[in-house]
Amino acid sequence: MDKQIVVIYDGQCHFCQASIDWIEQKLVVESKPFQQEDLAKLGLTYEKCSKAVHVVAGDKVLVGAAAIAYLLKMRGNRALSLLITTSGPFGRFGYKWVSTHRDSLVVKAVHRLLNQSNTRYNRKQKS
Repeated sequence: MDKQIVVIYDGQCHFCQASIDWIEQKLVVESKPFQQEDLAKLGLTYEKCSKAVHVVAGDKVLVGAAAIAYLLKMRGNRALSLLITTSGPFGRFGYKWVSTHRDSLVVKAVHRLLNQSNTRYNRKQKS
């Protein structure tokens, strides 16, 4: 890998953790909960990281929807990444909505699907 990808996420969010686990099925990243990381060494702050996921890749720092689009692209989900990127304000709104509605039925349903995918993947890896 040319450059290391560091993902700073909310370690208290089960949806976030399931999403990271799903990303890591196909992409090597160093994932770190912002609550447990020395953010200053990455040029980040607790306040900013408490509001959105951050991805540090080389000299780039991506935040929120841009970070998700980047991770999806690097994972091989180019169509979904392109959708988020080209939708502009709608992609950013979608990210913000999910991040502020973690207890909604929609987010809970996606969380359940991610958990099922992660469970299947883990079983497959063990066999």
